[in-house]
Amino acid sequence: MNGKTIAIIEDDKDILELIALHVQKAGFKPKKFTDGESFFRYLSTDMPDVLILDLMLPDMDGLEICKVLRSNPSTAKLPIIILTAKIEETDKIVGLELGADDYITKPFSPRELIARVKAVLRRTSEEETTEEEILKVGDKIVIDVNKMEVYVEGKKVDLTLTEFKILKHLAKKPGWVFSREQLLDAIWGVKKSVIDRTVDVHIKKLRDKLGKAGKLIKSVRGMGYKIEIE
Repeated sequence: MNGKTIAIIEDDKDILELIALHVQKAGFKPKKFTDGESFFRYLSTDMPDVLILDLMLPDMDGLEICKVLRSNPSTAKLPIIILTAKIEETDKIVGLELGADDYITKPFSPRELIARVKAVLRRTSEEETTEEEILKVGDKIVIDVNKMEVYVEGKKVDLTLTEFKILKHLAKKPGWVFSREQLLDAIWGVKKSVIDRTVDVHIKKLRDKLGKAGKLIKSVRGMGYKIEIE
């Protein structure tokens, strides 16, 4: 895990240097940026292993950066940890819905931040080694894991990153019942600030987008959700 490159976008230079120092002490290579524009210039020639992203930047909103990264196939799987002074629950949920892998509020513990970075890298490594290229749910749904594309009866369906992750997790084990907490852990790992009803909202949107195939996602009262192949 050592030697991985950690990009940091933070406009407060003192905080930027503090994060970079601890990233380096942990054996990683820090790449420092004070705005979104310089980071995107860097992306044109290189790719970090993790991005630590402040939301309040001088030139671009951090959430917009997150959205742009997730919409581009070349950066769609880049692990993102949001670091911000914004503490409202709605801000956290929006960040995670846009595809952030974790969310830490200021003031923060540098040791905790490094622990989160390591956890994200572990999850990414595990997914890369265990992921199947194509997942099929009966004869209705096809999930192309590498391209992050979903097809229902041959027609492509556009899902958010969170919806894609939920569908993929359920599809890996048809018939298995996953609790809301298990789904939260699978998607956001150590992130515990996300409320359970967030999963219900995503499931509803996912079912709607899947159309008739959405009925394959079953609610199990008092337990959670599963995919059931007819």
